[in-house]
Amino acid sequence: MFKSEYVKKVYDNLVAKNPNELEFQQAALEILESLEPLVLARPEIQKNKILERFVEPERFVQFRVAWVDDNGEVQVNRGYRVQYNSSIGPYKGGLRFHPTVNASIIKFLGLEQVLKNSLTSLPMGGGKGGSDFDPKGKSDREIMAFCQAFMTELYRHIGPDTDVPAGDIGVGGREIGYLYGQYRRIKNENVGVLTGKGLTYGGSLVRTEATGYGLCYFTLEALKVMKNESFKAKKVVISGSGNVAIYACEKATSLGAKVVAMSDSNGYIYDEDGINLAVVKEIKEVRRGRIKEYLNYVTKAKYVEGPQNIWAIKCDIALPCATQNELDLEAAKMLVKNGVIAVCEGANMPSTLEAAKYFISSGIIYGPAKAANAGGVATSGLEMSQNSARLSWSFAEVDAKLKDIMVNIFHNAYNMAKKLGNPYDLLAGANIAGFEKVCNAMLALGVY
Repeated sequence: MFKSEYVKKVYDNLVAKNPNELEFQQAALEILESLEPLVLARPEIQKNKILERFVEPERFVQFRVAWVDDNGEVQVNRGYRVQYNSSIGPYKGGLRFHPTVNASIIKFLGLEQVLKNSLTSLPMGGGKGGSDFDPKGKSDREIMAFCQAFMTELYRHIGPDTDVPAGDIGVGGREIGYLYGQYRRIKNENVGVLTGKGLTYGGSLVRTEATGYGLCYFTLEALKVMKNESFKAKKVVISGSGNVAIYACEKATSLGAKVVAMSDSNGYIYDEDGINLAVVKEIKEVRRGRIKEYLNYVTKAKYVEGPQNIWAIKCDIALPCATQNELDLEAAKMLVKNGVIAVCEGANMPSTLEAAKYFISSGIIYGPAKAANAGGVATSGLEMSQNSARLSWSFAEVDAKLKDIMVNIFHNAYNMAKKLGNPYDLLAGANIAGFEKVCNAMLALGVY
């Protein structure tokens, strides 16, 4: 598994200290394996214990969130914020509200976020947060009550020059509004302490579309450079039907592709004529319904229970945009057998490490999440810039900046992969390119 005794020791210590945190261990294993060539070439990394400091969060906060539901009953959830690494800027990373959230999930996301933010070339460190609260089935008043209770604790740990959270799964514009309203109420400050805000109170154009659009900009550049291809006339399968999936579908379609399948946690829809995105938006963004309802509008479409078999659909491009570890080795083999040419990740760590390695060894374009889905945090960084300057850029200006950032991220990862000897290993390329910047900053700042 490891060639370097030093790297192996770092990983073994991490596992010993975090024995039940499997997602965190998985993310760390993938990253540390990739970093071995750099560690062997730069002895100052071991001398200064950079890896030990890199995998250990600077701060991890866990707190109780007590709130009152519509029946007048007190509910108690658990809140988290990991402030992972601030060597290149204030902590930056989303908040996730989902029943699966735990310390392992938050730490894996925070560790990935450090490299993702570094790859954008914007001055942002890495962080992540969230709660095991489930917004599904809750009234607007209950969600507001929870968000206000959550921020009543979180506000102590964040600030525009310290830590700037954003949204993630379960945290959209509604939740950001409630969170920001409570922060302003407590602090009496109108500052850019959250991103993903509404346009009427400091938000940025393109932020809603950013992760999905950015995913397609990354994929398009990879297709052009590595395969002399494009989205034109390609069949695309997208897992998920949340914000990332919806806007990946929108951009892929505008680039000439036909998106034939999307999913949610219950199952997936297949529409051989191409997904009608207006219908999906009505179901998911307006009514917050289930993807199965697509059949009420498009009777020719098919619905299959269970989202995991979506990867059996023959396609040219696969964009996993649902959740972590949704695409395993068996699914990877199925995609390759069916002729896929590119798999780029819109969700965080949606492919298992075995699946990722299979794509790379098969000569498939594999865009790892920390590179391919960085458009959301990149545009959050642009929102921070606009807030600091008290400016508001046009849609076209922000979109152009986003595209430039995603193209540069691809080339940073690709150039490093070529340097390592395998141009298809964008995973190692992204990990090393992102880590080098953080490492150099940590060395320059001394021990802290």
